[in-house]
Amino acid sequence: MTNKEKYRRAFGVLHASDDFLTEAKTMKMKKFTVRKAVILCAAAVLILGMGTVGYAENIGGIRRTVQLWIHGDQTDAVMDIENGNYSLSYEDEQGSHERGGGGVAIDNFGRERPLTDEELLEEISSNVDVEYKDDGTVWVYYQDQAMEITDLFDENKVCYVQIKTGTETIYVTVKYGGSLSWSSFGYVQPEEFSD
Repeated sequence: MTNKEKYRRAFGVLHASDDFLTEAKTMKMKKFTVRKAVILCAAAVLILGMGTVGYAENIGGIRRTVQLWIHGDQTDAVMDIENGNYSLSYEDEQGSHERGGGGVAIDNFGRERPLTDEELLEEISSNVDVEYKDDGTVWVYYQDQAMEITDLFDENKVCYVQIKTGTETIYVTVKYGGSLSWSSFGYVQPEEFSD
């Protein structure tokens, strides 16, 4: 007895039900219609179009929504990153704001490279801000901390402030109406940075 005969004898007694045979015939008879083709093409064009618009609007850079501490408040901002530069846009009770920046890192061999996305985000998150308000007060902000420093300026219009965050201390030097500098190691003297 050959294998073919053995299979016939073993499976010859099995029969498909009439419902199954009817459904199989119906499935064979279904055709691909023009309407289905048009709908499928329209969906493909729509998906490709949305991807192209999103890319073109951002010109190939990276756009993300981030939460940052701005003037002591945690704020949602849209951040565009490209080649080590960023632009940041956000809204608060005073209206819409935009600011930007960027930077490079220098390796041990003196070569420059653009900052990575993570380095830029860390830099922005660890920023110290100074605000000169309309009422004449001066405030310094670091993450969720806000401190009025109006009366802390010396005769040279320089203010030195320590901000403690957990185990870290930030040393901030502010020139009134000018620039500021901060460090984790100690105060930066005003002559060491420019206005």
